Amino acid sequence: MEIYDISQEVFSCVVFPGDPIPKREEVLKMEKGDICNLTAFYMCAHNGTHIDAPYHFYEKGKAVEQIPLDKLVGYSYVCEHSGDITENDAKVILEKAKNAHTGAEKRILIKGNATITYEASLVFANANIYLIGNESQTVGPEDAPIPVHKVLLDKEIVLLEGIRLEKVPEGVYLLSSAPLLLGGSDGAPCRAILISL
Repeated sequence: MEIYDISQEVFSCVVFPGDPIPKREEVLKMEKGDICNLTAFYMCAHNGTHIDAPYHFYEKGKAVEQIPLDKLVGYSYVCEHSGDITENDAKVILEKAKNAHTGAEKRILIKGNATITYEASLVFANANIYLIGNESQTVGPEDAPIPVHKVLLDKEIVLLEGIRLEKVPEGVYLLSSAPLLLGGSDGAPCRAILISL
C-alpha cells in the first residue's frame, strides 16, 4: 500500500487571481518565553487544495456540511491529460475509469495542465459522477470558469481543485478528500490523499 498526499501546503499554495492570500500569525511562541506555541491563521475557503460546494454558485445550493461524505471518499480514477478536455475526451476518460474498477468512474482526478471545457462538463454532469478533481485552482478556463462550474455544481458534483498529482501514476485509488466542516460555507480546504489498491 502506498499513500500519496495530493494536497498543497496552505501558506505557500497557489492562489486563484483575486482571492485572499493565506496568512499565518504566531500568537504565542515558546522561543519568546510563552507557555506554548499557538498559531492563528486567515485564509479563503478556496485557497490551496479545496472543494467547491454547490452554494459557491447557487444561492440555494448545498453548503459544505450538506455534502455526503461518500462523494468525497471512495474509489477514484486518475487520468493524465494536457490541454482542453473535449466532449470525446470526457467520454473516453469515463469509459477507462469504468473498465478499470467498478465505482472508480464516480470520482475522476485529472493529472496535468488540463482544462475542462463546457462540452466536457456536460458529459461529466450527465454521467452523474460524484466528484471531479484537477490540478488548477479552478475547473474550466481560468478566464471564464463560471459556465463549467454551474453545469457541474447544478448536478451537485463536488469540485476538488488545486490537487497535486505529479507523483501519482494513472490508475485506480482510494480517495479521501473530506473538507473541514465549515458550516454554511461555499467551499473548504481539505487534506486530500490517495491510497493505492
